[in-house]
Amino acid sequence: MKTSITIFVLAGLFFAAPTPTKPVTAKRVPIEVKKLMACYPDFVVGFADNHILLKDKARLLWDDGVKDKPFQQLLDEPDIKDMFGQKYEKGAMASPPTKNSDPGRIRNEAFFLKMYGQTEAAVRGNLTEITWCPKLVGQKIMVTKINGIDKKFTEISNELDEHPELKQYLVNIAGTFAWRNISGTNRHSTHSFGMTMDINTDYTNYWQWDCKCKNEDADVTYRNRIPQIIVDIFEKHGFIWGGKWYHYDTMHFEYRPELLN
Repeated sequence: MKTSITIFVLAGLFFAAPTPTKPVTAKRVPIEVKKLMACYPDFVVGFADNHILLKDKARLLWDDGVKDKPFQQLLDEPDIKDMFGQKYEKGAMASPPTKNSDPGRIRNEAFFLKMYGQTEAAVRGNLTEITWCPKLVGQKIMVTKINGIDKKFTEISNELDEHPELKQYLVNIAGTFAWRNISGTNRHSTHSFGMTMDINTDYTNYWQWDCKCKNEDADVTYRNRIPQIIVDIFEKHGFIWGGKWYHYDTMHFEYRPELLN
């Protein structure tokens, strides 16, 4: 630590005493950015000048400065900071989600496109095949290797494979990778990135199917048939569940560990 010198006079004697000066401190890194750095260490490496810094030297805007965005704007034009605006709670829900409470559904597309691939071909180049629940199901699925997600899916598969009572929910996996938009929108589905799974639709509910509409302002009545143990196992490995959204999608699990820490 640098010091300055203060001169004292006492009983006719001169002596110098060190006076500490304040150290130079770095600007505060938002706690949410620290979570991104911890969860995606091969991608997010720092923060400066209102941008997250990426390993390839690219920069992505953190906060666009727009306050109090309407819900539809949060869906269509979120900055990266907006993704943390609604808190995702692990474990069993005490009550159904309140109106427009969709933690994790607000996504900055630039962030995910940069991490998983800007094009279908780029994403496909990082896919690998795994066997889902080898003992109970044995279905081949394609998932991304980015962020070790293939290993996460394998760990989830191995745990669920020990629960034969859950087989009806685990057979006929509805989808992992599919380069497409979310139904009724111009927004990329996270299936486009190979980090999402839809389980058997025979036992799941989706708000658009139930209300027979695609209007985000529609009033919907929450429905769910997925056992909590399945949700718990996915969450344990960094996946959020669409059943915790007001616009519920109970088949849907996506890798979002930054929202679980």
